[in-house]
Amino acid sequence: MRSVYSHPDLSVDQQIALKTAASNLQRAFDGVFGTETIERFLHSSYDEFAGRAVVLNYLPLLAERFARQRLRALAKVEGKRDEGVPVVLFLCTHNAGRSQMALGFFEHLAGDRAIAWSGGSDPAERINPAAVVAMAERGINIADEYPKPWTDEVVRAADVVVTMGCGDACPVFPGRRYIDWPVNDPDGLDVEDVRSIRDDVERRVRNLLDEMNVPAAP
Repeated sequence: MRSVYSHPDLSVDQQIALKTAASNLQRAFDGVFGTETIERFLHSSYDEFAGRAVVLNYLPLLAERFARQRLRALAKVEGKRDEGVPVVLFLCTHNAGRSQMALGFFEHLAGDRAIAWSGGSDPAERINPAAVVAMAERGINIADEYPKPWTDEVVRAADVVVTMGCGDACPVFPGRRYIDWPVNDPDGLDVEDVRSIRDDVERRVRNLLDEMNVPAAP
C-alpha cells in the first residue's frame, strides 16, 4: 500500500501533519485498533478528500477528523468500544445543507447524551454558505464542518438513520431504524429562503430527540 506520508502532492509540512494525525489516532484508539488499521483508515480518508479539496493545507486535518469518526464507528460495530449513547446519522445528497443543519441542531440540543454524524451520497466541495449564516443566527456554528461521504461502518454503527433527499443512493442495512424527512434542498437559495428550511429541520430534530427520550437543552 502506498504510504500516505510520501504522497507526491504533499508538502513537508503536510507530511508532518499526517504523521501527527496518525499519532493522535493511535493514542485515541490505543488497545482498540493496531497501527495498520489506523493508518489504513487515515490513508483512505485522505484520498477521499484529496480529489475535491479546495484548500490542500486542510487535508491532513480533514483526514484525521474523518478517520476518527470512522474508527469510532468501527469500534462500536465490532464491539470493541461502545460509548453507551444512541447514534444518529443524517444523510442527504451533498452533505452541505440539510444534513449539516440537522447535525448542528442535534449536537447543540443533545450535548453528550447522544452522538450525531452526517454524510452525503455525492459530497459537495464546501458547506452551503446560506446554511452557515442561517444557523449562526441561532447561535450554532457549522462553518467548521465539511461535506463527507457515508461509509459502511458509519451506517452500521448508527441506531437511527435519517435520510433527506438522497433516494436510492442512501444505504440500507438491516437492524437500523430509518426515517425519511421530506425537507427542501437549500442548494442555490439565499438566506431568507433557507431560514424556513432551517426551522423545519429544527422542529424535526426536536421531535426526534423527544421520540428517543433524549433530553434537549433549552
